[in-house]
Amino acid sequence: MVNSTNFSHFILSGFIQTGRLKYFCFMVIAILYTMIVFANSFLIGVICMKRSLHEPMYIFLCSLFVNELYGSAGLFPSLLVQIVSDTHTISAPLCFLQIYCLYTYGSIEFCSLALMSYDRYLAICCPLQYNTRMTSNKVALFIAVIWLYSFIEVLITLSLSVRLQLCGNIINKVYCDNYLIVKLACSDTRVNNIYGIIATILIIFVPLIPIIFSYMKILKICLVGSKETRQKAVSTCTPHLASILNFCFGCCFETFQSRFDMTSVPSVLRIILSLYFLICQPLFNPIMYGLRMSKIRQICKSVFFR
Repeated sequence: MVNSTNFSHFILSGFIQTGRLKYFCFMVIAILYTMIVFANSFLIGVICMKRSLHEPMYIFLCSLFVNELYGSAGLFPSLLVQIVSDTHTISAPLCFLQIYCLYTYGSIEFCSLALMSYDRYLAICCPLQYNTRMTSNKVALFIAVIWLYSFIEVLITLSLSVRLQLCGNIINKVYCDNYLIVKLACSDTRVNNIYGIIATILIIFVPLIPIIFSYMKILKICLVGSKETRQKAVSTCTPHLASILNFCFGCCFETFQSRFDMTSVPSVLRIILSLYFLICQPLFNPIMYGLRMSKIRQICKSVFFR
């Protein structure tokens, strides 16, 4: 019979020995976190205070920026502590809390991008019906549903993992990961595996449907539409498409790293790529949307260069 127990803490074995360089790494991560907090908070403030930006597209962006702050808060404080620590241990409750934050962040991010795809489809393909089909009440409802849906879906995932009896407490990563905890289980994980497949479909493939549908329609309109229509599509869809591709790249590598043997990849590169979608996405979005969206860009210029 295999010995099993409920561990009070987990060991994050993904960290490498850096000696005194750990203080340099700490400063780099702290600067990145500060930039993320400043950039997203600034744009949230701009959108909230400027009445000219109280439109569905910018409200969805505001929700996206709030999610970037939420996801960063689930990673960076713990990561900064672990960088300067010699033991790299995290208590079980904090580990599961981090999993909850990061998984809900990922779900909200992808669902928000799907919702923004649908918004762009209505604005470009159905401009005359846009104001009636995307009212302020519907915008609020869509955002509330996305957040509530993600919180409940991940709560079910986490509740299935918490009940497991574990045979080990070593997580080969620099942050907590639900899949790796399930792999440590001695007890039956069939329910976790089945629900994991369902959750993957709900989180990834369901949001992909409106994204693919919307951009197929937008592409069709651009091919037969006027030059003005194409310019509008390019100006508003470019940052959104770039955000989707950036997030998907990070998520794909993270999925491959968790489920396949990546020991042939250098440790430093593995760490950087595993953190990619949690660090680059919250920094990439405010910069991309701030530079590419003309209204936001003009307001930012008026604030910084008066």
